Amino acid sequence: MASRSRKKFILLVLAGALLYFLLSYHIIIIEGDARNLRLLKKSSLTLQYTFFYTRNKTNKSMLSINALREAGLGEILIEEGLMSEQEERLILQGLEGVG
Repeated sequence: MASRSRKKFILLVLAGALLYFLLSYHIIIIEGDARNLRLLKKSSLTLQYTFFYTRNKTNKSMLSINALREAGLGEILIEEGLMSEQEERLILQGLEGVG
């Protein structure tokens, strides 16, 4: 019986760790390729935008999402060659004018 309780405890700990991970990180899937994953630390524990696909989204629409922009999505888009630093600056300037 103790073995069964230990297994339940271990499963509960693993489930808790998985939930904490999902609450703590954005999982960015670049261009719909599940092999090309990037992690961004969230600024607060939330399930919003835990999984985010860049495919079929404009750079402006992606950077318009505060949580992703603040976590550093722009840097990932630049590193992946999906956007230039100049394009990021122009988009961010445009978003500042809106907000």
